[in-house]
Amino acid sequence: MTLALLFSPQGSQVEGMGRELAEHSRAARTTFEEADLALGWPVSETCWAGPAERLDDTRQTQPCLLTTSVAAHRALGERIDAEPSVVAGHSVGEYAALVAAGVLDFGAALRLVARRAALMAAVDAEGGMAAVLGLDRDGVEAVVASIGRPTELVVANDNAPGQVVISGRRDALAAVEAPMRAAGAKRIVGLAVSGAFHSPLMAGVADGLAAAFEDEEWHDARVPIISNVTAERLTDAQRLRALLAEQVRSPVEWVRSVERMVEEGIDLAVECGSGAALIGMVKRIAPGMRTASVVDLASLQAAEELIRSGVAAPAPA
Repeated sequence: MTLALLFSPQGSQVEGMGRELAEHSRAARTTFEEADLALGWPVSETCWAGPAERLDDTRQTQPCLLTTSVAAHRALGERIDAEPSVVAGHSVGEYAALVAAGVLDFGAALRLVARRAALMAAVDAEGGMAAVLGLDRDGVEAVVASIGRPTELVVANDNAPGQVVISGRRDALAAVEAPMRAAGAKRIVGLAVSGAFHSPLMAGVADGLAAAFEDEEWHDARVPIISNVTAERLTDAQRLRALLAEQVRSPVEWVRSVERMVEEGIDLAVECGSGAALIGMVKRIAPGMRTASVVDLASLQAAEELIRSGVAAPAPA
């Protein structure tokens, strides 16, 4: 068995996330306590009790997701030495991957994610994102190109076959709906985000993050990280740092990242965080890969057993 640990993206947040893990794992509970103290606001209470409008505010969402993902990873580590061959996170989840790989300590990651969230929330509210379902990336890119607004509408996330996210100004998103449907898109779903994340409209955020990175200590990864931006397998701290700044204005290359895992011989992927969004994508990209998630006590126990045995339940047909 060759293991990859994955860390959940924005959009997977849900009221109650991490609470059961904190009730049953000292390591998870301590993680939430660290976050509350480091940020000076109740991260744990926001994760566990919401309300939804607070949890869905990017300024709270991102630190809450980071904390939940790190708590899930630490809870798993309490039970089993699950040293992965690679780690990867989707968008804000990449910061949890950096913590898991020893590139950043948890406090530094919290500070950077809080800064990232504040910068992203402050960007022009005329931006947004939408998921295009039923078209592949080439088809989506062709329609986006036909609109002729290359700095205002782009592919933001290549999540899985038939699931591509576009990002840009809201008027451009509205203008592309009819051409997308004409090209064969089954659905176009607006995402509950406050801006055009992973697009050129986030250039100022990337610059602000690069400046914030100067204040933290970075280490080479002890476990390789697969980059969102390039799908490279990386350990060099300076390269990881440079790409992390670029990530906020670049597409998340999740399909390529999972394909890279397959090339690396990964046969088990475990998602640590607030759901199983990444596991769902993995099943569509690499149907033969075994999968598990760590979101509560039952899934924690199941993931532990799966790693110990090296055997997973067959993927559903």
